[in-house]
Amino acid sequence: MRPLRVLNASQNYYIRGGSDRYFFTLTELLERYGHSVIPFSTRQPQNEPSEWERYFPPGVNFAEPGARDLARFVYSGQAAEALTRLLNDHPVDVAHLHIYYGQLTGAIFAPLRAAGVPVVQTLHDFKIVCPVYSLLSHGEICEACQGHQFWRATAKRCNRGSLKRSLLSTVESYVTRALGAVDAVDRFISVSDFQRAKLAELGVPAEKLTTIRNYADTTGIEPVREQGEYMLYFGRIERLKGIITLVEAAARAREVPLLLVGRGEAEAEVRDLITAHGLRNVQLLGFKQGAELQQLIRGAIATLIPSEGYDNCPLAVLESYTHAKPVLGTRMGGIPELIDDGLDGFVVPPGDVEALAERLSWFNSHRREAVELGLTGREKIEQRFSPEVHYEQVREVYRQVRADERADLREQGTAAPSAAELPFEINEPCEPVEVA
Repeated sequence: MRPLRVLNASQNYYIRGGSDRYFFTLTELLERYGHSVIPFSTRQPQNEPSEWERYFPPGVNFAEPGARDLARFVYSGQAAEALTRLLNDHPVDVAHLHIYYGQLTGAIFAPLRAAGVPVVQTLHDFKIVCPVYSLLSHGEICEACQGHQFWRATAKRCNRGSLKRSLLSTVESYVTRALGAVDAVDRFISVSDFQRAKLAELGVPAEKLTTIRNYADTTGIEPVREQGEYMLYFGRIERLKGIITLVEAAARAREVPLLLVGRGEAEAEVRDLITAHGLRNVQLLGFKQGAELQQLIRGAIATLIPSEGYDNCPLAVLESYTHAKPVLGTRMGGIPELIDDGLDGFVVPPGDVEALAERLSWFNSHRREAVELGLTGREKIEQRFSPEVHYEQVREVYRQVRADERADLREQGTAAPSAAELPFEINEPCEPVEVA
């Protein structure tokens, strides 16, 4: 496939979370293979510098939103105007969207349609079927909206228990769906088979869904072959991440040193629980990043993903394997797709304190075996989750949507696809299935 000009669009032009990190790494990956990438985002004080910033529309102020911010959260006419100007000045071959809602909004679909640009979106959450992005309500898994009955989010006050917030989320979801959140996207990239099946179950056309998992780059990272000294959790300190269950498990496995890295709404609760149990084996270290976090991972026996919510493809799993560290996770969402139980880690039932405590103790007393599990995880990353594999999968999606576009034009008598550019399937179309 010849080099393409790709529009890479996301709400933030700085790294706030995993989706932002992927937005930037995708640009680097595509450029490495000769493609030209044009970023499209919003203007915000935290932004990284960019030569394309002149095309970025103003961002929504979430810290102190006014009436204009609330309106732009639902529909940003300025984003539509800015994108129209960019596409007129710099035509593109394909648009790759990430999280656009709330900042760029569904207003960007009209300019893309007008310019005849095929659209791909990587789904970093469940937003197209859930107004609060997560399929969670008040800390519990919730599928009440059934993918389209968004008014239920207001009735249940799903957004932080607030009627006003929930109403705004509901209105935004209906408007974005009407603007093309499903219909205007040619192909959705799910990051796990679980997410793919769940979205199909909730009404997203199965033929539009393709699984491409996240990736990790091992370049310059030597696998750790020494035994670790502690068990490590790094991520958000929140109940649905299983953090309370993990601390309760640590109370039953007091011989196991446990480090908790991150920040979140459950920090105070975790501190109180550590004090109440008198846990000398648990330390809450706060937020860490960069080299400091890498060193913590490299010093661990194993890392922990005790999630009790729908995690799709946690980057923490891949990052752990990059350093040759095994992972103890839960049988939840897409986590079991990443961990081969007994080969490069273990999976336990979500919320099961006894099972989690038992595995914590096993890792602590089998540190040599943990090294071997971690090295198996590193081999898996190199073979199945490398940048090269990821690029080939993304490239095939681009090929498919562009070939589909030419087929549509051929039916209209305006163009014909070449034999060399016919689509190639990455995986079979997903049939709607029930997911436990």
